[in-house]
Amino acid sequence: MASVEQAPAAAQGGTGIPVENPATGETITTVPTLGREDVHELVARARAAQPAWDAIGFDERGRVLRRAQKWVTDNAERIIATIVSETGKTYEDAQLAEIMYAAAAFGFWAKEAPAFLADEPMKSANPLVKGKKLVVRYRPVGVVGVIGPWNFPLTNSFGDCIPALAAGNAVILKPSEVTPLTSLLMAEGLRAAGLPEDVFQVATGDGATGAALIDEVDFVMFTGSTKTGKKVMERAAKTLTPVGLELGGKDPMIVLADADVDRAANAAAYYSMNNGGQVCISIERVYVEAPVYDQFVAKVTERVKSLRQGRSDGPGSIDVGAVTFPPQLDIIDKHVRDAVRKGARVLTGGRAGNGPGMFYEPTVLVDVDHSMSCMTEETFGPTLPIMRVGDAEEALRLANDSPYGLQASVWTKDTRRGEQLARRVEAGAVCVNDAQVNYTALELPMGGWKSSGLGTRHGAGGIRKYTQQQTLLVTRFAGKRDPHMFPYKRRTTLLLGKLTRLLYGRGKRD
Repeated sequence: MASVEQAPAAAQGGTGIPVENPATGETITTVPTLGREDVHELVARARAAQPAWDAIGFDERGRVLRRAQKWVTDNAERIIATIVSETGKTYEDAQLAEIMYAAAAFGFWAKEAPAFLADEPMKSANPLVKGKKLVVRYRPVGVVGVIGPWNFPLTNSFGDCIPALAAGNAVILKPSEVTPLTSLLMAEGLRAAGLPEDVFQVATGDGATGAALIDEVDFVMFTGSTKTGKKVMERAAKTLTPVGLELGGKDPMIVLADADVDRAANAAAYYSMNNGGQVCISIERVYVEAPVYDQFVAKVTERVKSLRQGRSDGPGSIDVGAVTFPPQLDIIDKHVRDAVRKGARVLTGGRAGNGPGMFYEPTVLVDVDHSMSCMTEETFGPTLPIMRVGDAEEALRLANDSPYGLQASVWTKDTRRGEQLARRVEAGAVCVNDAQVNYTALELPMGGWKSSGLGTRHGAGGIRKYTQQQTLLVTRFAGKRDPHMFPYKRRTTLLLGKLTRLLYGRGKRD
């Protein structure tokens, strides 16, 4: 189990934050709250360490990342125990969505970083640069600040640090004050893997700690709510610090009349309830064509009713864990009560638990519409509202009737039609006959449209965002003076005008 003693030395000042197990209500430990001066010191140390980390090159950085990959697999049980203790999630949610992701990500970025960030030779049609060497290169920004969420302390918090490190940056991770222990444990793992001192540091603390970090670093990666993301962007604007944002989602599922209802129902139950519904790309609302609506609802309700909820006691012990963040429990209950007050029916669940931990029963809602917050606002909990629609066009219109655009799914046996419909959904990622698994394909960019974020993680863009592009133009062979240089001469100017018409004056005219 990670402890406060594993925090960096500079992190020991300030007041403490108790870390609780949301499944039991018990306090696990206390971690420091770093102040502005503490953060300043961390960044100064990171700046001092970063040039040497960059200078060792991709091969050596890759070796460190591969050793970290092995450390994760060797210490999987310890990491899972830490994640489960501070999030209240199930063993399987920690294993499948966190350990497997981190292990894959270390290897992926170690392998792909050199290709994604290699110098790119360019060619130009402009005759003025003929014979010159044109190159685009990528250099690390310097110090990256990652402000992570509480729902996936390894995958969506620490996970963003891996490509930033692979690119040659130093990284300071500010984890959620609710779930800081996994980040501290990963700092231990990176040290064991041979990462140089101060290249990766953890800044435990609250919102003020995050604000101080934004003021100091060269790039900010934030994952969390849209409301907080706007504050991060506003703060970063004061120093013109670039940001990457993965924000809220209200991900729709569209079930067409020709869908495999059994598969769709199994997927709806799983991808709405896994990790207690606390997934940015969780299925949060469903639109089902009328011919299969009743059948779909019956199957989903049956599956959700059978889910076991409680404190995880190891593999296979429960299906749905606790609500990790205390205020989230109130939001979930508020959305359900609002829906019922406006005419929705609860087919299963619909109540908060009575135990010492923070639980909300897996819930299925029907007779819902867009006047209800459960269909328009991010719930981020184990609820699934299902709405009957007349046809695919109505489903598409309702799916796009949202300020969010993170992910969506379309379900149909006609995959060609499904893909056509998917291309019309206003979301950064859309699956046909699947959900969420695109996140495991690290080659695919993952990012939100509309109020769901800026930029992407994964793919080439997921590491290039942690770099600065630099253009190089090298003139190897040239005379003393080019024709366009001073002094201007009438004859030369007229010749250049003729050249312009020759090169660009042959465009198609209406």
